[in-house]
Amino acid sequence: MACFIVPATEAVVTTVATKIIEKKEEKKYGQKADHTEIDTELKVERFSSKLKKLNYLLWGGSGLLAFEHLWHGEIQPFFPFLTAANDPEETAAMLHEMSTVGVTMAVLVTAVWGVMIFATSGISKKAGEDTPVEE
Repeated sequence: MACFIVPATEAVVTTVATKIIEKKEEKKYGQKADHTEIDTELKVERFSSKLKKLNYLLWGGSGLLAFEHLWHGEIQPFFPFLTAANDPEETAAMLHEMSTVGVTMAVLVTAVWGVMIFATSGISKKAGEDTPVEE
């Protein structure tokens, strides 16, 4: 019914956090960060670019879920926008779905992102150890 709202809310929060972190990194490094940029001095990817990957996952999943709910007629183009909000019993079911399914999806996407970041940083560290350093 409205499970996509929870990951979309997390996406809004992480987008704001990304913008704040980018501004701090820009002050620290003196240049604007590209989402694919790797800091040449430290040989590590900036945290803002890692957080952007989470944003892409959350926004993409939320958008697809919203489209699926629109396709099935659970979202309408006029107030109250969610058809479940018209009836108190359906509203209770919608809130239950948001607190179970929506939270589970948001946590799962964040956990997969965390594992992905952990794995890629481990691989890049290992690759950095194996390559000779030129002076």
